[in-house]
Order: sequence, then structure tokens, then C-alpha cells
Amino acid sequence: VQLQASGGGLVQAGGSLTLSCAASGRTSNTIAMSWFRQAPGKEREFLAAIRRSGFKYVGDSVKGRFTISRDNANNTAYLHMNGLQPEDTGVYYCATGFVWSTQPTRYDYWGQGTKVTVSS
Repeated sequence: VQLQASGGGLVQAGGSLTLSCAASGRTSNTIAMSWFRQAPGKEREFLAAIRRSGFKYVGDSVKGRFTISRDNANNTAYLHMNGLQPEDTGVYYCATGFVWSTQPTRYDYWGQGTKVTVSS
């Protein structure tokens, strides 16, 4: 399984971005497509996960501002981010695997990361 994340960039505080994660390869048995982020000097943080059925879970730290969706036909997951703040700055990673989990260590496949910078 290969994951390709894209959509990061520089945005002003209060702005919005949508990240994409395209999966390829043997994805049929994977369960969740998830998003994490890692700020400088901090641990990787769970943001949101979504199953093929559309069932989703958004972490408390971003609930109300971030949402997740997926296009099963194109094996792509999206992270829609609104109301971005400087503390949202970091590298955003998508992940997938054979689990439904908020723990990054449980995931088998990772995208390369896409950088999001929010200016004040």
C-alpha cells in the first residue's frame, strides 16, 4: 500500500485548507484511513479517522474545526480544516492499516507528510 498526501501550504490564521491522501496498491483489506500531525518537538497527534462505510471519528483537539471524508471509488481520504490557527502548524500525515485506532504505532502504512504552516 502506498499513500500520497498533498494539499499543504501556507495559510493565514482563520483560513481553511483541504488535504488529500490517495491510496494505491492492496488497499482492499485496510480498515481506517486516518490523519495525524506532528508539530516541531512534539509527538505525532491523532486528528481523524474514517472507515469505508463512512463512519468517522474526529479527535477532541480539532473537533468542530476539522472534518474527514473519503472517496472510496478513488481510494482517497480528505481532511477539511477550517479556522486554522498558528498552533495547527506542523507536518500532516495520512495513514492506513488493519486497525481502527487513534494510536500511530498501530498503523502499517504512512504517507510522506504534507506541511501546513499557519501564520498569525
